[in-house]
Amino acid sequence: MPEPEPGPVVVIGAGIAGATAALTLRAEGYEGELVLVGDEPEPPYRRPPLSKEVLSGAQPPSRTLLRPVASWAERGIDLRTGVAATSLDTDRRRVLLSDGTTLPYRRLLLATGGRPGRLPAADALPGVHRLRSLDDANALRSALTGGGRVLIIGAGLIGLEVAATARGLGCEVTVTEADERPLARVLPALVADAVAALHRSRGVELLTGLRLDRFERRDGRIAAAPRESGPGSSSTLTADTVVVAVGMTPETALAERAGLKTDDGILVDAFGETSAPGVYAAGDVARGPFGSGGAPRRFEHWAHAQEHGAAVARNMLGAGVPYSPRPWFWTHQYGSSLQVAGDPRDAGTLTVDGDPEAFDFTVRAWRDGRLTAAVCANRPAEFRALRAELEADGMRVPSVAAVEGVT
Repeated sequence: MPEPEPGPVVVIGAGIAGATAALTLRAEGYEGELVLVGDEPEPPYRRPPLSKEVLSGAQPPSRTLLRPVASWAERGIDLRTGVAATSLDTDRRRVLLSDGTTLPYRRLLLATGGRPGRLPAADALPGVHRLRSLDDANALRSALTGGGRVLIIGAGLIGLEVAATARGLGCEVTVTEADERPLARVLPALVADAVAALHRSRGVELLTGLRLDRFERRDGRIAAAPRESGPGSSSTLTADTVVVAVGMTPETALAERAGLKTDDGILVDAFGETSAPGVYAAGDVARGPFGSGGAPRRFEHWAHAQEHGAAVARNMLGAGVPYSPRPWFWTHQYGSSLQVAGDPRDAGTLTVDGDPEAFDFTVRAWRDGRLTAAVCANRPAEFRALRAELEADGMRVPSVAAVEGVT
């Protein structure tokens, strides 16, 4: 595989997309100067355990490291942590870092990820937490180990994983969700209902169709209510700890200041290149023509960030292979696993095998007679087989009972 033109390759962002890209560049034979820049003080680490094993205390933070600290230098990767990129000059091909260093580059990868969604009304209140970094997880763990009542705003993956962990720590937990079901953006209704039932069976109060946007400190606790409710309304919820888990906003500020094209992410082509020559983007922050149809899309899952980081790294070396993912993700809650491949909401037909009430089932999603997605609860071997089928581009609908038209 050909190397890029002479000069350093710089990767901004030491999350899974950026770290995987740096490791892939070396694995594919790139021998030039390689700099990996991360704004957190820790070396690259895995984020999925933050809402589960790290938050519960079952796993020390040191176990989350992607690689031993010394291995980055052993691979010839100049890892710079605790420093951020503050400006980018795409004409002169230079990046300015927050420590005053200027890095020239021949190829640049932006893997800046995203930041947690915010609720401005709650931001300044003591006792309000978000979960994105290791520091966030440590602060939230300190709050949860004291017990008490926890209010989680947002029933996405992070919110529900935190809910399960908090219940395991003995906390009373309420989860609110503006949609009518949890995980409504990624799961069909019958699976979302099974997830809701799982949480309620473990003592979580799950309130859907409720949007909280009024917050205040009251008698040492946090009171939250919908905007339309009045003081002392029965819809007011109180908690010792509040966790805001309302999604993620792609971190595009650096790209925007440099004049790169952005729109709910940094816009890239199928090879990962941005509107500036020699500048690429990968992972949560990148939005491109991924998959069928060619419409720009952006994914926020760990597996996608890892796979996209590797694919873009190869294209930085001249591979010229379009990225066409079959997205998949997983979650662990209360000792149960839920694994999803493809987009099961985009289906004309769903077939169900097993018992959703027992959280032991497989759902296959079909469109035009082809398998397009799969969801498995506590069936890892079956999920691996279904992912292989999806990678082979689907198969014919079997003759089994189906739930028609479920989205």
